[in-house]
Amino acid sequence: MKYTTRQSAILLLSDGTIFHGKSIGISGKTFGEVCFNTGMTGYQEIFTDPSYFGQIMVTTNPHIGNYGINDLEVESESVKISGLVCKNFSFNYSREGASGSLEDYFAKQNLICISDVDTRALVSYIRDNGAMNAVICTDGTSIEDLKKELANVPDMEGLELASKVSTKEPYFIGDENATYKISALDLGIKKNILRNLAKRDCYIKVFPYDSTYEDLTAFNPDGYFLSNGPGDPDPLYGAIEVAKRIIAEDKPLFGICLGHQVIALANGVKTYKMFGGHRGINHPVKNLLTGKGEITSQNHGFAVKREALEGHPELELTHIHLNDETVAGMRMKNKNCFSVQYHPEASPGPHDSSYLFDQFVENIKLAKV
Repeated sequence: MKYTTRQSAILLLSDGTIFHGKSIGISGKTFGEVCFNTGMTGYQEIFTDPSYFGQIMVTTNPHIGNYGINDLEVESESVKISGLVCKNFSFNYSREGASGSLEDYFAKQNLICISDVDTRALVSYIRDNGAMNAVICTDGTSIEDLKKELANVPDMEGLELASKVSTKEPYFIGDENATYKISALDLGIKKNILRNLAKRDCYIKVFPYDSTYEDLTAFNPDGYFLSNGPGDPDPLYGAIEVAKRIIAEDKPLFGICLGHQVIALANGVKTYKMFGGHRGINHPVKNLLTGKGEITSQNHGFAVKREALEGHPELELTHIHLNDETVAGMRMKNKNCFSVQYHPEASPGPHDSSYLFDQFVENIKLAKV
């Protein structure tokens, strides 16, 4: 194998901390909120997850790119992370089902990546100091210039990003002759969510983030779905109003991640930005209704305020995160509405929570009786 000298690169955090590494060969700089994911597999699904828009991803798994990429293993049509930080970037890959290398995949989309970083030290630093804005630089720009540019990057708190990743036009998924019809509001929806609904005899019409209740209702759906997505839920006034209308009409409603937070806000329950967030495929959750535990896939930097939820007369806490006892799920006591903070479609991740899609379809069946 020919030895190749690689350009030095840096990761500069907004507090001035610098981590050194090497460029994989794509020159430039990229900005975003730095976060980390603890998943051992599924890097391509993570990189294409719209919920990660605006974030620089740190992977704790030391080897990234070793099994290449596969065109079928995407959660959207393009890479959504702002940049990648990893320990060992594999330029070569070994996997029978691979359709190409991660290097070529990134090059086509001009995704800036820094490798050879002490990611254990970096993740420990983020855990201790919280998620913050950062810049990856592979083109030699001076530290002082980078600090000036980084100072102008908006914080994630208060930032509306659903509009950056949502579909521009409505589209359909599934069999048009399916038993059930669902209107899905796309705040950054993952493809595997739609696959899970379609394989449960559902025909889905996916609507842009700024669609109205009237838009969604014109499809004459049997149920409504509010998707995952990036950014702060608080500025999503239109989606919150849609949720209020659906709840008022007592139509079957299911929300995941950002959609879960929108449902909370529609009920007057506030959300907040977490210190570090939850991102990985091994997060333990307890279902308070059944007493059973679930290992879940999670990706969120905002959460619903538990005390406010538990004090709400019409809401019930149904799931908690066992690491920190934050809200992982809820339902309305007097309406056909429930939601979870994690990802039951689990792409990547375990399938412990896929029953939630069955629960949604069952709620639709009961509403049709």
